[in-house]
Amino acid sequence: MASAEGPKKYAFRVPEKQVKTAMDMVRWEKSEAYYDLLGFISSMCVALQGTRQTQQVELSPVLQKVSDALKRFEQLAIETPPVDQPARFGNQAYRTWFQKMQDESLALIEGALPEGLKEAAPEVNVYLVESFGNATRIDYGTGHEMSFVMFLMCLFKIGAIERKEEVAVGLRIFNQYLNLVRKLQVTYRMEPAGSHGVWSLDDFQFVPFIWGSAQLAVNSPIEPAQFVEDKIIDERRKEFMFVSCIDYIRQVKTGHFAEHSNQLWSISAVPSWSKICTGLIKMYQKEVLSKFPVIQHVFFGSILTLEFVKPGTALPNPRLGMIPRAPMAAPPAPPKFAPEEPKEEIMLGFMFLLR
Repeated sequence: MASAEGPKKYAFRVPEKQVKTAMDMVRWEKSEAYYDLLGFISSMCVALQGTRQTQQVELSPVLQKVSDALKRFEQLAIETPPVDQPARFGNQAYRTWFQKMQDESLALIEGALPEGLKEAAPEVNVYLVESFGNATRIDYGTGHEMSFVMFLMCLFKIGAIERKEEVAVGLRIFNQYLNLVRKLQVTYRMEPAGSHGVWSLDDFQFVPFIWGSAQLAVNSPIEPAQFVEDKIIDERRKEFMFVSCIDYIRQVKTGHFAEHSNQLWSISAVPSWSKICTGLIKMYQKEVLSKFPVIQHVFFGSILTLEFVKPGTALPNPRLGMIPRAPMAAPPAPPKFAPEEPKEEIMLGFMFLLR
């Protein structure tokens, strides 16, 4: 995702929390980091259209080492079983796992980064560590998920991975991350962080529903109304990120789907996957990116900054569902369609700023 001039040179530093009050949200919503995050999510949507989790992808050396790091963290969870305790939720063993993960993560990320970018490790590592939940509260939510998305963004922005690797990032690395945090949620009985209960999209995740609906927006074998059917879930859970999320909910919750996942039940009535995808991005802006309790925990450094976007840059308009676009940044090439495929593009994928 580097520009023609190559990736920008950063004065790497350990990032810090900078959104201290609700008034700082105005600065956040006009910042380069906000712009970059929406642009990255939308660019990944275009890259993932028509893909399946089961298709073969090649991992670059950097991505392979990131994958190995996630495998190592999973192994640490296997080596750190839950302890017997009176409380049903928030198993104390999670704190032991978290400390082990934190102790090893910096060296793993430094080893993953190519020569010339090793000094970025302390900055990038903060986003990775923050993406697995909170060790004090023993909870996990969309803010932690956002931290992992920002971790991936940082790898793209510094030039450690290239834009042509978007599909591999979505199908392998992000999916591997999802499987790991699901294991942590179940093993340590983690609480949802900031859950809206039955009226939330999901107790823990949001982005896989966005990218998962993008997968299904082109040449989908299933209609939106079908994703709640047990037969479809059993057949398609390994192929599509969205369906795997529904399968996970089915495993951890009991009762009628319309009762415990009302928002997702409502989404099943939307006529097309592309409309679901664009609607979920608007919902993400409103329910996650606009919430101070989430953004107050976000870290900003030299790669993701709270600096205002350049004058003249179009900012996102929630009412119009617009994704911000940099006048100087080339949009991604449009997806290619086979003759028999429906040409219902998601008009989202503007390349996030690489300044």
